[in-house]
Amino acid sequence: MAAPICVARIGAAHGVRGAVKLWTFTEDPLAVKHYGPLMTKDGARQFEVTHVREARDHLVATLKGIATREDAERLNGIELYVAREKLPETDEDEYYHADLIGLAAVNAADEPLGRVTAIHNFGAGDIIEIAPPQGPTMLLPFTNAVVPTVDLAGGRVVIELPQEIEIEGDDAQP
Repeated sequence: MAAPICVARIGAAHGVRGAVKLWTFTEDPLAVKHYGPLMTKDGARQFEVTHVREARDHLVATLKGIATREDAERLNGIELYVAREKLPETDEDEYYHADLIGLAAVNAADEPLGRVTAIHNFGAGDIIEIAPPQGPTMLLPFTNAVVPTVDLAGGRVVIELPQEIEIEGDDAQP
């Protein structure tokens, strides 16, 4: 069975009747209502979204069995997952972040650069994080120019390193 996929994170309580702020990581934020029960990563707890509405930069959701502000406050920070099979198939050149984490990163000559440890988005596009066997991690734009090949079946991504890379840390050169 494939690892579950993180689709949302519960935020602070909203109001006094148990609603929570909900940040989703899905293309359609409202899709979280249609996946069925959402679970914690370990599967120990499940949450059913009974009502959801859009707010400025998040959703406001009501979860079955959560009726007070105090109950809602205890959920702050919990990440919610669904089984991979419940998610739609990706289009060509689209990937779930979970599929990329752990892939080998190699250059065009198939020489190892490290492993993909994370995909970030700080608002200006996706960033791929590569951890080499030694030294600081590399944060690179996740674009077709820098990552021309994603080979899920082969377990690797091909990285075309940009001409200039700034590296922070003790090894940085002026």
